[in-house]
This record gives sequence, C-alpha cells and structure tokens, in this order.
Amino acid sequence: MKLAFTKMHGLGNDFMVVDLITQNFNFHTEQIRRIADRNKGIGFDQLLTVEPPINPYTDFHFRIYNADGSEVGQCGNGMRCLARFVRDQQLTWKNKIRATTISGNIRLQFENSGLVTVQMGVPKFEPRDIPLDQPNKKELYTLQTKLGEYKVTSLSMGNPHALLFVDDIETAPVETLGPIICQHEMFPEQINVGFIQVIDKKKIKIRVFERGSGETLACGSGACAAMVATRVANLCEDNIRVDLPGGHLFIRWKGSAKSVQMTGPSTIVYRGHISL
Repeated sequence: MKLAFTKMHGLGNDFMVVDLITQNFNFHTEQIRRIADRNKGIGFDQLLTVEPPINPYTDFHFRIYNADGSEVGQCGNGMRCLARFVRDQQLTWKNKIRATTISGNIRLQFENSGLVTVQMGVPKFEPRDIPLDQPNKKELYTLQTKLGEYKVTSLSMGNPHALLFVDDIETAPVETLGPIICQHEMFPEQINVGFIQVIDKKKIKIRVFERGSGETLACGSGACAAMVATRVANLCEDNIRVDLPGGHLFIRWKGSAKSVQMTGPSTIVYRGHISL
C-alpha cells in the first residue's frame, strides 16, 4: 500500500510523521529500521504517528519510535512537530492540544510567535522511575567505565536521561563516552546521555547521545533534563536558553513538583508517499 507521510524537523532533530487516523497501518520493528536508513530509506531520528485518542479527555494518542524501532514515551522536539502536523493536516484547529503517549499525558500550546510550547511534565528522580539500578536516590551517581570514572545526574522526563557537566561542549567525548554510558549496566533500559556546558545563569549548551539513534542535532527532552540538572546544581535560573547543535530552545522550570515547559520551533520539510 501507499502511505502518506510528512518529513519534519525541530532544530534539525528530524522525523517521519504519519497520520494513522485517516490511514490504517501497523509498523513493525524491522520495517521502521529500513525506512529510517538515510541511504536506502527516508531517513529520520524518530518515526511519529498520530492515532485516535485512547481517553475521552484528550485529542490524540501519539507514538514515538526511535530509528532502531524501539518505542519511547517522550520526545520534546517531536511533540512540537506533532502539534504543527495535526494543524497542517486539519485534524484539529485548537490552539491548546491534549494528547497521550505511553508515558502519560502531554499538553501542547501554539504561541502568538508561531512557536510551540510543550508541557513536558514533572521530572522524576526516583531510581525505579528512571529506571536506574540503584537502591536509593542520589544527587550524583558514580559510573565506572573503561574510559574512567564519571559522576552523572539521572532523571526521567518521560524517558531516561544521564547528565554530566563538561568544560567545553565542542570537545566533549559524545561519540566515545555517549554509547558507553547509554549501555551501562546501571541503566537496564539504556539511557539518553547529555553533556552540559554552563555559559552563565541564563544559558547552557548541550549535546545529546540518544539511545536508539546516536547523537542528534537536538533533543527536546534532553534539553529539559539538562536544564533540570543544572538548576538542581544551582548553576542556572528557572527560565533559560538551551543551545543545541541544531539551534536553541527556551526551558522553564520552577522546581519541585512543577512541570517543565519547553518552547521552540517546528518545521515542515516535505510531504510524500511511500510504498510499503
């Protein structure tokens, strides 16, 4: 069959987005891997699908698949693209959208500037919620690796993150240390690894090695996790700019039991059909 799709990106973090409300299709893991191939397929960091709501108080159910075919519960850049997609496809005209993923509820809002704000939810620090193979919650966890010992902050933003601070983001060992921490035995479901350089109280720079995708130009949930880790360390204010290789996001977090808010752009690249 021929399946309609839209190629989108948020700060270079790119997606294949599919409407499964007016179309009927079930993706399987190997199929996603083939389509994700940048030489032989469409190529993307994540596949995003829009489905009918599973709860009467929401507008949609969203699914997020990494390039390796694994389903995850959160993707900040993807959420902004999904908000623009459902408006572009005339699936809704609302300015405020409520949806679900496998991790829970998502709230999206269009700003007058054209940017989209995502309520990313409350960060979780308990080891069982990340998940993290440790008996008790700590501010810093020590990891023993073949490249040495590293201290990381770990939390969940709907998906798991390990964060560490570096002096220079340009020379950070993302390609070598990223996959080692990602697959460390302490993280039973693997983990996204964020490298943070603090510029000042209002700005940080990050690079992220994403589980199932490798380093991406931008990671929305990673930007939120990095801001939270920096705020917990008392190194930034509660409303900051986060610079990523693909551009910048604005992240707000009042702390404690408050939701993290992320504001940024979303871009349609092209629309097409693929035979499957």
